[in-house]
Formats: sequence, structure tokens, C-alpha cells
Amino acid sequence: MTLVGPPNSGKTTLFNYLSGNNFKTVNYPGATVEYSLGKFQSKFSLKAILLDSPGIVSLIPNSPDEVVAVKSLYSHPELGPPDLIIVTVDASQLSRHLLLVSQLKKSNFRIVIALTMVDILQRKKLAIDTIKLGELFSCDVVKIDGRSGKGVDNLISKVENIFSSMNHKSTESTRANFCNDTNDLIDTFNKIEKIEAEVLINLVDPSQLPNISKANKQLRILIDPKSKIECNKIDARTLKIDRILLHRIWGLVTFFAVMTLTFTSIFWLAEPLISVVDSLFSLLSSESLKLFGYGWFGDLVANGIISGTGSILVFVPQIIILFLILGLLEDTGYLARGAMLIDKPLSKIGLNGKSFVPMLSGFACAIPAILATRTIPNRRERLLTIFIIPLMSCSARLPVYALLLAFILPSDKSWLGGFLLASIYIFSIVASAIIAGIINKLRNKLIKEEDNSSFILELPAYRIPKFKVVIHNTITSTTSYLRKAGPVILTLSLFLWMLTSFPNINPSIDKTGLTKDEILNLTKAERLSTSYAADLGKIIQPIMTPIGMDWRVGVSLIAAFAAREVFVSSLALIFKVTSDETTLQNSIVSAMRNATVEDTEQKLFTASTIIGLIIYFIFAMQCLSTIAVSRKESGGWRIPILQILIFTAAAYVFTFISVNGLRALGWD
Repeated sequence: MTLVGPPNSGKTTLFNYLSGNNFKTVNYPGATVEYSLGKFQSKFSLKAILLDSPGIVSLIPNSPDEVVAVKSLYSHPELGPPDLIIVTVDASQLSRHLLLVSQLKKSNFRIVIALTMVDILQRKKLAIDTIKLGELFSCDVVKIDGRSGKGVDNLISKVENIFSSMNHKSTESTRANFCNDTNDLIDTFNKIEKIEAEVLINLVDPSQLPNISKANKQLRILIDPKSKIECNKIDARTLKIDRILLHRIWGLVTFFAVMTLTFTSIFWLAEPLISVVDSLFSLLSSESLKLFGYGWFGDLVANGIISGTGSILVFVPQIIILFLILGLLEDTGYLARGAMLIDKPLSKIGLNGKSFVPMLSGFACAIPAILATRTIPNRRERLLTIFIIPLMSCSARLPVYALLLAFILPSDKSWLGGFLLASIYIFSIVASAIIAGIINKLRNKLIKEEDNSSFILELPAYRIPKFKVVIHNTITSTTSYLRKAGPVILTLSLFLWMLTSFPNINPSIDKTGLTKDEILNLTKAERLSTSYAADLGKIIQPIMTPIGMDWRVGVSLIAAFAAREVFVSSLALIFKVTSDETTLQNSIVSAMRNATVEDTEQKLFTASTIIGLIIYFIFAMQCLSTIAVSRKESGGWRIPILQILIFTAAAYVFTFISVNGLRALGWD
């Protein structure tokens, strides 16, 4: 059974309600387009495979993901055509969404219509005659609310009845049999408008129903912005809000204010939670040393496994808050307006509003963001969006930024962290826009020229978000991030522990007259200076010296190439951070403050080098998974190789300029 429907029609919300957490995300065979495949929750008696396909507005595909989705709908390579399709239809956008229903019926699919957004229609004092609509399309029609579950039991009952009476052998084969020219398309829309007029019920006064006169007035407003139209209170309220949020000046001001507040709140709101998690891992580290002793095994458990993993998990609260806020903005309907608002500025650099959602997704993770570019039909715009997405400061950078900001922030001015974090995000957006603009000017050489595509978007109604749904999606996104990053972080932490500990795991030192702590610190220093990591680091020392850093930072940057967040655990391992201080983060910061350039008294980490590291992580292409996905989605190695070369060179050059420039200004 497949769920099909236009974007923002409540399809995925319904899928989540029906399946709970009993689903997995897979690729269509032979393609990189993803879909969710699951089973019904145990509280439903249905025993069927449930498939959530990508959103489509019609069976005439307009983008790469729609091409694969439509082809697989007719004949999935593994599952075949669906026995039943549940079509989600936004009741407040009935005529536009019934086109897809009409095409599915003409293709001989068995369908059930799930009417969503019924509450919006009710607020407009309108309703839909589901019996009449079902008769016109020869199918069952059910009103549902996928967020609360209202009406879902009735939907399940209808589906069970269809399955029980189904005769698979007598089913006609599915085939594309719908409008294929302009005249057929116009005829189909005329029929759909007649259907809408038949099934739409006015709950107050028939004179308030939409009519030709009112439609003409609505059309005239496009010609004369000063003209006025009659509308109900809900529409009037939406128009008043949109006059501000979609204003060419105040709309942009509001948008950047919302984004700034979003990224500053990530820092402020997460701070208390970070302290709790940090203290927990610090306690685990110290207790493990007491339990296993200060030998190599105790050091492996405390500083290799617990400290290495804990130094990343401590920043999970920030990642949760990021996903939570983005989910709330999406559920209210504001993100769609952000896409519409940002369309004009993006058009100046060769993109359009369709690039907004992938770029915004890049603040969470570049991998799903690059996958989201499949919705962009124009190849040049799609490749350009893929190219700049790694510049969006993803959640993997959050632990790095949080640690580096903690180093330069005065203890009595921690509130500045939120503003500095927001500044980093804004800087990354500006940098990506500049690079996209430059590439757009050189597009004839890099990407085959295509005309800019138009951007048409159906703005969803403003809604009060369902916190249960938002929290569920936040948990799903966070656990997905941890499943992806966790094994990589743990593996690299153990590998780095070996590099920083071997071959001289038990160095012989003169312990005469030394305290226990002095012996421990001297052992760590001797073990590190004679380790494999030191040998590797000294090879790259000539590259690190011009940017004011030494081999220890270089080794951490190399480790972070697999995953940026590993940089934090690498520093903890290389500097042999202990849990003597209050928390792990404080321990790492303290070790950084005390670190000096080898054989000198010069501080290794200063304000200039910290700012240089921040700039390096803004530009550097340090994520193997992103490189792999970029190659798949761009169809070759040209784009990812250009990303690696250009972004790595830019990271090094801008780090060199910032570090040496700030030193010249006396910022050390």
C-alpha cells in the first residue's frame, strides 16, 4: 500500500502516525531517491507493507525524484504496483489536488482519498460532501487528521474492507491514461472545478460561496494591487500577516531576525543541558580510572572511549534544539514563506526559491540537504545548489564552534556566545552566496548553461504546530544523526587513542621526588611525544606553521576529515584531557589554554588561532559522506573534486590571512 499526495498535504504525517517508529528509509533500486518503507503499528490489525513515496502534484514528473517516484508507482522494481493507494488531499486546496486523484483513477489504481486540513476549511465555514465526492470518483473518502489521529480508525476500516473484497487476478493493469495535451488538461481542470462546486458545502450562507464575480475580483487584484476583495476573517488575517512577512523589506528583516533568534537560542537554551551531560561523562571518566587503574586499559576506557564519545554527545542538546526550532517553523507554515521571500535574492546568484529548503536543511546535515536538491528541475540550479550546500554550517560543526567559542568568551559574558554563533551562521550564508555568484558568472565553463527556472509555490495556511508531531520528528532526526555519527566517532576515537599512545605505551621516566599527578602528566607527555601521531604530525608541521598551529592541531584536522565533530574528541585525546576539572568541556578548554608550542613558552591557542580555526571549519570540505553523496547526486566526480579543491584552498588561505592579520593588529 502506497501513500501518495502533493507536498504539504499531510502525507508523511499520516505515514508516521500509521507506522509509528516501525519504518526504515531506503533507496529506490537503481536510484538515489529515498522513500520510507514500514509496517502498520501493532494497534492496527492491518498486515501490509506501507510505502511513503516522495510528494508529487501530478503523474507528469517535473524533477528527478518525481521521475523515479512515478515510474516506481506504476511498477516498483521489487514490490510491483501497489494493491491500494491512499491519496492525501488538502481539503483547503481541493481543486488543485484532485488533478492527481483524477490521474490515478484513469490509470486504474485502487485508491482511497484521505482528506486532510479539514480544520482549515471549517474555519472558513465550509465543508466537503465526502459521500458525493466518493461517488464522483468511485472510491472511499475519509476525513482525517494525521497529527492527532482523528478519523484514522475510519480510514483503516475502509482499507480493511477493500483488502477483504480484493480480487488480485481481476484487477486491470495500471497504465498512464490521462491528459497528455493542452486541450485534455483544460478539459480535466473544468471537470475538477465542477466536482469541487458539487461537493463543497457552505456552512453559513450560500451567498458566501466562491462565485465567478468573486473570482474576477481576485484576478483583478493581480492587475491592480490597490483593489479590494471580500474575504472571510481567516483569509483577512492571513493577508494581514503576509503583508508583513512577505514584504520586500520588512519581510527580509523579519526573516533574518527569526534566523538570528534561532541560532542564538541554540547556544542559550542548550547551555544548562550541556552542563548536566558534561558532568555525567566527566564523572564516568573519573570513576573508570579509579575502577580500572591508571594503566593502559584504564586510559583506553576513560580517555579513549568515554571522553572521546562524551565530548561529542555533550553537544546533543544543541542539535536537538536546532531540529526542534526548524520543525516548529516548518509546521507553522513560515518556512514556505521564507522560500518565497528569498527567491529574488537567490535569483541574483543563479538560483531560486527551490534552493532555499535544501540550503536550510544544510544547517542540520549536508547529506539530506543534497538529496533534497532532487526537487529542483533545472540541472544548472541543482548542481550549483549541491556545490554550495557544504558551506552551510551543519550540526556537525556545532560541537567545534561551541568549544572554540568557549575558549575566547570571558566567563562573565557567556551570553555573547549566542550572538557569535549567529554571526558564524550568517557569515557562512554570505560566503556561500558570494561563491555561488562567482560560479554563476563562470557557469558556461563549469556547468552547461540553462535558463533560470521559475519558482511557483503554494503557500500553506498558518497553523498552530502540533508539538507531539514536532517532538517526534526531532527525536527521529537526532537519533538518525547519532546512528550516522556515533560509530564513526567511536571508531576514530579508538584509532586516535592508539596513534597517541603507541608504540611507547609505558614510557620509562625518572619518578624520583615526583608526586602522583606529576608522574601521570609526565607519562602522558612522554607517551605523546614518542607516539605514531607525533611522527605523522611532524610531517605536516611545515603546513601548519604559517597558520600559527602545530602538528597536534594538524592531526586533529586530519581526523576531522572523516567527520568534523571528531575534531573535539581528537583534541581531548591528543592533549590527554583528564576529568580533574568540573566538566569535559572545561577540561578541554583548560588544556588548550595551557598548551604551548613545543620547546617554547609561546601559547599554542590564542584569540587569532581560535578565530582562524572557526574560519577554517566554515570553508573546509571535511566530511567523507558529503563527498560521496555529492558524487552520486551530481552524476560524477567533477563537482566533489572541485568542492574539495576550492573549499580546502579557501579554508587555508582565509585562515592564513585571518591569523596573521589579527596578530599584526595585536589580537594575541
